[in-house]
Amino acid sequence: MPIHFCTLFDRNYLYKGLALYHSLLAHCQDFRIWILCMDEITWDLLDKLKLEKAHLIRICEFEDRELQQVKPTRTVAEYCWTCTPSLPLYVLRRNPSLDSIAYLDADLFFYSHPRPIYDEVDDGSIMIIEHRFPPHLKHFEINGIYNVEMLMFRNDAPARECLQWWRERCIEWCYYRLEDGKLGDQKYLDDWPTRFPGVHVLQHKGAGVALWNVMRYAVTKQENAVYIDEAPLIFYHFHQFTLLPDGKYDFGNRGEYVLSPEAIEFIYRPYVAAIEREIDRVRGIDRSFNYGYGSYKFRQSESFLVRLSRLPRRMKKLFSNS
Repeated sequence: MPIHFCTLFDRNYLYKGLALYHSLLAHCQDFRIWILCMDEITWDLLDKLKLEKAHLIRICEFEDRELQQVKPTRTVAEYCWTCTPSLPLYVLRRNPSLDSIAYLDADLFFYSHPRPIYDEVDDGSIMIIEHRFPPHLKHFEINGIYNVEMLMFRNDAPARECLQWWRERCIEWCYYRLEDGKLGDQKYLDDWPTRFPGVHVLQHKGAGVALWNVMRYAVTKQENAVYIDEAPLIFYHFHQFTLLPDGKYDFGNRGEYVLSPEAIEFIYRPYVAAIEREIDRVRGIDRSFNYGYGSYKFRQSESFLVRLSRLPRRMKKLFSNS
């Protein structure tokens, strides 16, 4: 039985969204993913790429009156967050035979099959993942105990009730600021384990690894598989990963966020290679496409790497801050 996913992104996340798609294709061939294209440029390019496992949704077909009314009051990022709970609902309502749907952030990347996630959740209605901050970052939980990175919803009454409630809250208020116990779409998840029945908080170490918690774990590679302590890495969340216009990358590893040499080699290096494949793929369709690049915010010695995938391994450390 196929596993069903959905995600959303605009032209500035196109490379990352394509990297996510192809990582699923590499590790989970029996899947389908619904992609909400947040602008026409994204829809046009993806349509030309003919992604076999993807169902494309145009933003003009997706938006209802309630979403259209709040759109002018939100930034681009805030509107994407506002749309997040509406997307799984949209897919389930149009595909009532689906057993479940999982929402994925576009900046995730899979390193192995997601089946262990589903095995652990079993017959649960809703799956959420904690940030799992290490002790020195525990204060960040004020921004949310759980992360909206991968959420699974069974096609049952508790999950549909949860999605409807979450959609209504995000339409009412979804801004990038901490206010009255709310922050974007994320803080709304804090009380789900007590608000809704059938909520499972995922325990698998290999899912939900990210810049804010990877320093908690030993990252190793065994027989071509990446491990987080004793667990195989399923997916990594590339929070703050930024493409730069001169071909370098900001990994976001500064201050309290620390990446080990092993994390850079076994997790980030393959992702850089994947992003560069997507750049080549998109440029093969549209040579003029030039979106998705950030700007310099920090000194190069703090956080930038050149195109690692095209460097000999012996030179890697000359260009990293590891």
